[in-house]
Amino acid sequence: MSERPYVTLSCAMSIDGYLDSAEPHRLAMSNAADLDRVDDVRSLHDAIMVGASTVRRDNPRLLVRDAARRARRLASGRRESPAKVTVTSSGDLAADAAFFTTGEGPRIVYCPQSREAQLQERLGERAIVVGLGDDCVMMSALLDDLAAHRGVRSLMVEGGGTVLTQFLGADLVDELHLVVAPFFVGEDRAPRVVRSGAFPWTASRRARLADTRRIGDVVLLRYALSDRFGMLEPESADAGREPVAAERP
Repeated sequence: MSERPYVTLSCAMSIDGYLDSAEPHRLAMSNAADLDRVDDVRSLHDAIMVGASTVRRDNPRLLVRDAARRARRLASGRRESPAKVTVTSSGDLAADAAFFTTGEGPRIVYCPQSREAQLQERLGERAIVVGLGDDCVMMSALLDDLAAHRGVRSLMVEGGGTVLTQFLGADLVDELHLVVAPFFVGEDRAPRVVRSGAFPWTASRRARLADTRRIGDVVLLRYALSDRFGMLEPESADAGREPVAAERP
């Protein structure tokens, strides 16, 4: 089996640990300088992942925005932006979402096997749909498929809370980028960074804080969560071929 992709988990939260407010419109947790940093981190990865709820709520494009970074990727033989990955249990994804209609790279959707045929028919050539598991998709199985069949060696996970919880709870994250915004949300119905669950890092097994950085009015906390931490530094970033959404085995 291929070595699982290097996983960077990236998110921004309020001081009291919320990803967003409960209002329909998205609450910006970051600032322009930090968004540019996130764009730089995106450019280092083979694929970017968000959950289906994020696709529905935020309608993200998930593209590398900076022209110089896109040019560097092209010069190294890769596409301008990484492949896009999402996961859904319900299959509730609209084919006209920006996730599917922007950019030139592969779009890969993971879902339970029972949803695969119907979802593939709805999305058509805009994405390849991969059925994994009977009722839900395990993130370990998703990573195995990305490595073995999609050519993905590094994955940036950007949310939402359910996906973050699944990756962290399964101890599948190599590094965590946690940005703290300078305000509180204080809404019971608002989404938190993680859901309830058992996590590998406890009072007796502390996560290692590798770096802190002030970026305008927010602060970045960078945690090393595995012994592979640092393998994706800019100077050692893989400049090989762009991963492709290969046919299912």
